[in-house]
Amino acid sequence: MARSNGGIIGVSNQSSFGKNKATSSTSNTPSAATTQPGTRLVDTLVVAGGGGGGPTSGGAGGGGGAGGVRAISSIPVCGNTALGAVVIGGGGAAYTDGVNSSVVIGSTTYTSEGGGKGGRSFPSIADAGTGGSGGGGQGYTTEDLPNGAAGNTPPTTPPQGNPGGDGRFSSSSGCAQAAGGGGGASGAGTPADQPTPSSSNGGAGGAGLASTITGSSVTYGGGGGGGKRMGSGSAGAGGAGGGGAGGKANNDGTAGTVNTGGGGGGAGGEPNESGGAGGSGIVVVKELNRASGVWSMQSVFSARNQGTWPDGTVVDPFTVDYMILAGGGSGRGGIGGGGGAGGLVYSYGNPNAAGIEFDTGVYDVTIGAGGSAGKGVNTTIVGQPGAVGSVCRTASGGGHGPGPGGCGTGGSGAGGGHNQAGSAGNTPAVPTALGGPQGNNGGGGGGGYAASGGGGRGGVGASSSGSGGAGGAGGVGITLSVDNSPRQFAGGGGGGAYNPGSAGAGSPCGSGGAGVPGTGPTTAPSSSNGPVNRGGGGGGNGESAPPSNTGTGGSGMVILRYPNAVAPRISIAPGTNTTGPVPGCQTAASFTVTGTFTVSS
Repeated sequence: MARSNGGIIGVSNQSSFGKNKATSSTSNTPSAATTQPGTRLVDTLVVAGGGGGGPTSGGAGGGGGAGGVRAISSIPVCGNTALGAVVIGGGGAAYTDGVNSSVVIGSTTYTSEGGGKGGRSFPSIADAGTGGSGGGGQGYTTEDLPNGAAGNTPPTTPPQGNPGGDGRFSSSSGCAQAAGGGGGASGAGTPADQPTPSSSNGGAGGAGLASTITGSSVTYGGGGGGGKRMGSGSAGAGGAGGGGAGGKANNDGTAGTVNTGGGGGGAGGEPNESGGAGGSGIVVVKELNRASGVWSMQSVFSARNQGTWPDGTVVDPFTVDYMILAGGGSGRGGIGGGGGAGGLVYSYGNPNAAGIEFDTGVYDVTIGAGGSAGKGVNTTIVGQPGAVGSVCRTASGGGHGPGPGGCGTGGSGAGGGHNQAGSAGNTPAVPTALGGPQGNNGGGGGGGYAASGGGGRGGVGASSSGSGGAGGAGGVGITLSVDNSPRQFAGGGGGGAYNPGSAGAGSPCGSGGAGVPGTGPTTAPSSSNGPVNRGGGGGGNGESAPPSNTGTGGSGMVILRYPNAVAPRISIAPGTNTTGPVPGCQTAASFTVTGTFTVSS
């Protein structure tokens, strides 16, 4: 008798206790996930990068096709096993196909094809590209190559995408030239419309496909809208699921949304308009809670003993991507070096660092202040007593810019003063696997009564230029978009200089304060401060500057990004800190002041 199916001959049942844990990958990683002990089945969603929209220098470019979208269900796996590598396809630039995405589960590689590029218009007319979904055809004065391209190429079952729409041409009126929309995951791109000999509309991108694999409904794989050259009518809208809108009358196409595989919008007009870039892809793996079919009591008992019987337990722990930024160090007077940027560690968009695993409990988030005549203050995340698991992460405050004596190490090091070496950054050292290094060294003083710039997260501080020369600029910071709002963080402060030398500029990234030159026997004006919540170093100052006139460091910040499926269990305090939705079916919590991150059971 077949105990695993309640005694019914010919039926094979399988249970899986995966707690419906969903793991999203938005960058390449060696393993999609390590399965839980009771997991025996997984679903996966594989979305490729969208194709770029077609460019033009006098006509209308076709919309880019969406990246292929494939949903594969009930794949058998073993518990406590690392799944294979994930490759995330990037969106194509203008008139460039999107890149494939893939995941390895067991001995099988599941691949979705990148979206096809939109057709290119005048002066070098060229075909739309095939792919997961096909690109839309271009529109110009002749009927050369106006057709949309095929989707679901290579073919999969069910189809991973659809064809692009055709463009419309006119040799008598530029107002009647328009391009087709790129194909989407669940619908073809719309052909361009030409209601009269002197008017037209670009085709809309094909609709994407909605999925609830992450616990919330998210639509992926919208096609890019077709462009329109000029005059009466409109460019095509982007398809639902991240498709970019087409451009009209001398406008570029809009880019597809990141991590949706949306196609880029086609361009419209002249003299040299660009198609929008396609959106990047995503891979999601969900460990299933499932026990379908008819089961005998003995079979249920056996599955429970093996830990594979689902009981409705929610997933814990869950992975959270992070950015942790400390306060920047202040500059210093008396031919003083620029302050070092606050240490910055991060995992989102960082292929070398994994996220932090959080479980039930309360976690203290302490935001480091910028240094005022001193080093910046550390930023930390630490679990309170009683929190399940262990979380303790730190970013170190930036080094304090020196005058004639002493240097300050830190997340990034301070710039050297007159005839002094700069101080070390990434102190203490944080490895790349934990989101490091934190920062870089400050520049070394070159003599000649000019000081050097503090280090930044993206580069070392510049050294001063010698006798009578300028102070060194602050080291470059980096731009991150953990909460879907790109900003510049952790730039070094510029070095001061003796009159008449010029002071060093703040970080080229824009988040470090500039130094100021001295003014001879009178008190020098105040140096620039590092902006609030950017972690930049303060500017150094020339001679005759009291500590109150040196630039203070910018305060730190923490951003945590987690799946929407666990968002109802999370609260943050105080109300000054905020949460909001971000692409990829996730939520971002932004801490600008000290508070708590609480995970309820």
